[in-house]
Amino acid sequence: MNAMSEAVDRTVEELDAAMRELRRSLHGIPYRTGGFKNTHDNLARDVAHLTVHLDSARGALREQK
Repeated sequence: MNAMSEAVDRTVEELDAAMRELRRSLHGIPYRTGGFKNTHDNLARDVAHLTVHLDSARGALREQK
């Protein structure tokens, strides 16, 4: 595995950990007020989209040696 692929692996793992921490942090907070839920949903969707693209790139980076 090359350095770029390892960097992508770490990035995906760190994004996943950050989103899990965000979910835990929101527990018990009335986040539906003030438009925060919409902002959160958009962020979660964008991070999921980014994660899928990074995961796809991981395979291409592994092939480049």
